[in-house]
Amino acid sequence: MPKTNRSLLIKDYNSLPQILADQKLASLGDAYINFVYSLALSQRKGKPSGAKVKGTALAEALRKAGLREQLPSRIDRHVLSDAAEALVVYAWLHDLLTLEENVEILEKTNSLVEGLTQLLLKIKEKIKLSKPFPVPY
Repeated sequence: MPKTNRSLLIKDYNSLPQILADQKLASLGDAYINFVYSLALSQRKGKPSGAKVKGTALAEALRKAGLREQLPSRIDRHVLSDAAEALVVYAWLHDLLTLEENVEILEKTNSLVEGLTQLLLKIKEKIKLSKPFPVPY
């Protein structure tokens, strides 16, 4: 997608929790992460393959990446998975990671949770380096 079109989807955020709580971003992120995972599986298998990423895998990866503490204490697994989806698509929309980089990270591991954890850690690192707002370590 050309930057000019993608820029219409970009919103300014003041904090990481703001990104993680954006439900509209999470909705787009749901489709995006399923596409990324399907591409990674297709490359690994050598043939087209479609798959959905389960919310439990996304929620666990968010915890393992140390991002859980950025959200309110009393939330369910669905909200955690939405937060992960929002963050992944945020990184793509803001050119922090390309589609190809996302696919490569997921393709490298045999464990979906580990791949998602690595992806979220990479995004966290990229946000820190781009310094749009402070990100806790």
